[in-house]
Amino acid sequence: MTDFGALMSVWFQTNAGKLIWLLVVAAVAFIADRVVSRVLRKVLDKSEIPSASIFINLTRTVIWVAAAAMVLQPVFGINPTTLVTALGVGGVALSLGLKDTIANVIGGFGLMLGRVIQPGDLVTIQGTTGTVVDITWRHSMIETRSGDRMVIPNSILNTASLTKLTPVSEGTVTLEFTAKASSDPTEVSRKILDCVTKATADVELETQPPLVKFTGFSPYGMTGEVLLFAKPGVLLSTVRDRAARAIAEAGTDYLVEDGGSSDNV
Repeated sequence: MTDFGALMSVWFQTNAGKLIWLLVVAAVAFIADRVVSRVLRKVLDKSEIPSASIFINLTRTVIWVAAAAMVLQPVFGINPTTLVTALGVGGVALSLGLKDTIANVIGGFGLMLGRVIQPGDLVTIQGTTGTVVDITWRHSMIETRSGDRMVIPNSILNTASLTKLTPVSEGTVTLEFTAKASSDPTEVSRKILDCVTKATADVELETQPPLVKFTGFSPYGMTGEVLLFAKPGVLLSTVRDRAARAIAEAGTDYLVEDGGSSDNV
């Protein structure tokens, strides 16, 4: 036990300088990581540059790679040039194994630098409508009105159909109805607007009141649709349900049909 302690003491004395250098570089890199990340986040928030974690993650990677390069030779005796050469030899095999990851990283930069989407955008991707929460190395995160978060690989976003929406179009609910052919369109419109406005007053977008449009005729009478606009945070299915109940309770002049909805529950 005494011999082991002596050996450890000699080892620490011999490598004290290397250990101190390793700790100093690690501490400086850790502090730089925290400080630069906070500063960069504030700068991105105040600028027109999209504030996504992909830029901050890139900066953090650069800091730690630089720190590793500073300790390889003096602490571990590894020449950084030799390591880079070795990585270059295995680069082909590595790129084949990580081709999906590389495609996602490149796709993320393409989306951000091309300003295709940014955090805060309202989008529809592969049938899912929501707000872009973040764009990371590998994927983008979309949050729906119900609070669900959909994770989509960046490589897919570069090839999938994507629609950017306005707040009004994202919150639009379409409810079809059929009125008697003998009814007065103006009166039908007035009554429907009156009942749905009262029923959805606390969940509708204040700047955009409901609309009624007649679209044609069917064997059952005049066909039309009610357009309602939900406020942020309200499920579109909630608005649709209230409007359908209000129209049904208004009388037998209107038959609410189940179809043609643009709901995103």
